[in-house]
Amino acid sequence: MLIKYRRASSFAKSFMYTEFQTRSYRRIALIYDGTSQSPTPKTIMVSAVYHNYAGFSNVTTFADAFDNFSRVTDLNYVEKLWASYYYWINNDLFATGLFFFLMHEIMYFGRCLPWAIIDRIPYFNKYKIQETKVPSNKEQWECLKSVLISHFMVEAFPIWFFHPVCEKIGISFQVPFPPWWKVAMHLSIFFVLEDAWHYWFHRGLHHGVFYKYIHKQHHRYAAPFGLAAEYAHPVEVALLGLGTVGIPIVWCYFTRDLHLFTISLWICLRLFQAVDSHSGYEFPWSLHHFLPFWAGADHHDEHHHFFIGSYASSFRWWDFGKANREKRMKKNAEKKIQ
Repeated sequence: MLIKYRRASSFAKSFMYTEFQTRSYRRIALIYDGTSQSPTPKTIMVSAVYHNYAGFSNVTTFADAFDNFSRVTDLNYVEKLWASYYYWINNDLFATGLFFFLMHEIMYFGRCLPWAIIDRIPYFNKYKIQETKVPSNKEQWECLKSVLISHFMVEAFPIWFFHPVCEKIGISFQVPFPPWWKVAMHLSIFFVLEDAWHYWFHRGLHHGVFYKYIHKQHHRYAAPFGLAAEYAHPVEVALLGLGTVGIPIVWCYFTRDLHLFTISLWICLRLFQAVDSHSGYEFPWSLHHFLPFWAGADHHDEHHHFFIGSYASSFRWWDFGKANREKRMKKNAEKKIQ
């Protein structure tokens, strides 16, 4: 246990406090009133998001917390917001759990909403890949109820244990953040590794009992739509979700070099990718027109339509035999016609 002695700032010169930095990096401040002859220590738990709280005042609102960090010159605006949030909540485990749960809900449904609106505008039907199969209000509502149950009954519980796991394996949540190039490098690595994980496990779910009792639920909608991205059996949610959350954890276990902010960006991008690939729309400005190896909605829509091939999540390179399979299917179809 590391013990540090510091004097408080000019706004409270009569106070001296001792900080104990525990193994979990949570700071404990013992406050002594210098005006008292027999001081009684007061224990205050302080977030470990920042290394130096000298000069900081107590807070009751997020605005108070941000006002403290606004005076820190070596942090950028996003870092100040991040640190202020943890300082305001003042419980790192709860702060991380709440942040990731709300982030998941806001990003997922926030990305689904535009597609739900587009489905109701006839102009966009010409961009619909399966243009005669626009999801009905009943289908959207049933899917929404199932996804919400999954979010609260399956995905919510592991989220609240995420912070202790981060502390155990060395995922940092402190400010400042790592440099942008390192964040970009980690995001690229996670996209590639998750894509491989998703391809092989998704392909495995299309065999025998795995499809019948697990993956068949996700294929209820032959013409996918945004909300259906996380419409799946709990086992599938856990299995494929491990590719999104487990890969960063394993990466940090071996490298000891990863930040929680990077993971939050990664999950946001992964959610956007999953919803967009299930959107059912193909536009002239779709990303795969500019990045040919990107999968996109047309790639995954084909998987839902034919129930085979196009198993990957983000890229096309794992489906290297797809062109040959399509040729064989075309020849077989022509033979049947003859």
